[in-house]
Amino acid sequence: MPKKIHFLHLKSHFFIFFITSCILLLSITTFANNNVNLPDQEKLQKILADFEAYAEQARQDWGIPGMAISIVQGDEMIYAKGFGVKKVGENDPVDERTIFQIGSTSKAFTAALVSMMVDEGKLHWKDKVIDYLPDFRMYDPWVTREFLINDVMAQHSGMPGYAGDFLSFVGFDREHIIHSIRYIQPISSFRSEFAYMNNLFLVAASLVEKVSGKTWEENLRERILDPLGMNDTTCTQDGFTQALNVAYLHRNLKGQAKLLPMDWPYIDWVYTYSPAGGINSNVVDLAKWMILQLNEGVYEGKQLISKENIQYMHSPKTIIDKNNFYGFAWITTNYEPYPLIWHNGGTSGIKSVIQLIPEVKLGIVVLTNMSDTLLPEALGKRFVDLYFGNPLKDWSAESLKAIKEAQSQKTEIPDFPKEKPLPLEAYTGKYVNPVFGEIVISIEGENLVFAIGPKQSKVILTPWNRDTFLFTIPDLLDEGGFVQFQIDPMGKVNKFVNDTIGDFDRLADE
Repeated sequence: MPKKIHFLHLKSHFFIFFITSCILLLSITTFANNNVNLPDQEKLQKILADFEAYAEQARQDWGIPGMAISIVQGDEMIYAKGFGVKKVGENDPVDERTIFQIGSTSKAFTAALVSMMVDEGKLHWKDKVIDYLPDFRMYDPWVTREFLINDVMAQHSGMPGYAGDFLSFVGFDREHIIHSIRYIQPISSFRSEFAYMNNLFLVAASLVEKVSGKTWEENLRERILDPLGMNDTTCTQDGFTQALNVAYLHRNLKGQAKLLPMDWPYIDWVYTYSPAGGINSNVVDLAKWMILQLNEGVYEGKQLISKENIQYMHSPKTIIDKNNFYGFAWITTNYEPYPLIWHNGGTSGIKSVIQLIPEVKLGIVVLTNMSDTLLPEALGKRFVDLYFGNPLKDWSAESLKAIKEAQSQKTEIPDFPKEKPLPLEAYTGKYVNPVFGEIVISIEGENLVFAIGPKQSKVILTPWNRDTFLFTIPDLLDEGGFVQFQIDPMGKVNKFVNDTIGDFDRLADE
């Protein structure tokens, strides 16, 4: 990876982005000018009934314990319903006010707060991040200097996707996660490729805090939740675990829902990342949020976000693929008869989607209490197909088939003759990494172990083949990949490498 990006190289990416955006915006305009017959009230009721039956059957097909859906049209919620149960094996039903984690659909709230700061002139989209956060650093000094507020939420930083996320699981705070960005080596040129990041939404939250003088949480409550009357919505761990009407978290284990208890030791990670994915809400509150988005920043007659910035957040900034484009916490997908503006969300035990069609002021939110499912996205498309009379496609069945095929083809750890490791004492000692700090590897039974992060999470290294060990963390990672120890020419272990936590150098013996 070169240390500098040549100006002509950068210009070419801007040119490609500009042309692609123009083509997409032209297609959006073309769609908007199509003559589309919207359903009358009688037809709408039939659509909702057909959709509800499809949604419930699909939920059962996926083995999802509970789900809730709301739909808005114009400035009105026209549908809200709960399906299934809050906790697998019990009978307490989900209703329209049941609280779910909403995952990365939270990102749009942070984008809205940044937009409000722009509306008020406290910052501008083309300002440099370091002018507000002087300690902000990317790996490349040139990128640091050129990183604009425009770049923070557009998912084209050059870092590998999801970089730094593991830090939140083992107890590091927002400040540390932001500081760690400087150590993350890029895998693509700045602004050239899409790569999904959570850590930069913490930077966006820091920008809001810097120019407003209030915390992200205070801004969220005062500027969005209270004005919209989203009284059931919170952004803290207690707001979820202590809610009386709450959907429990479940993991999808080959189609079976496995409960994650409220005292799961890693339940807090998502609230460290609240500006990126830690809001708790229900479909009634989120209907109000969709109404704000669909009505160009106006809610009950009050302009909370400018029309220009609503459109700017929704508009494409980064190419994902030929049909999908990332804006600021919103994805644009080419579809008939209008593009979909949407974002999904996933935590350790939920999956969600919020989907908008601004041209007809139509929106749908789907919340489920199981991770690793594509049902929310499938239901979003199914509703659009019913609403506009598109040819019906069984999106849920296709997605479920694809996931089952992927699971069946999952690569198993190969079984072949293996060499024994060196005596385990050869690998013990102190190791250091600039992000995670110092760890101490010791022996426990037939394995190596160490503790990592402020939580001192226990990592188990199980011998697999000579200097390669399996990497697991009880209650968190059953398949964390491999740790590869490296041996110097003198036969001494001098470092190890792992895809999840990076490279650790061995400290000299004291």
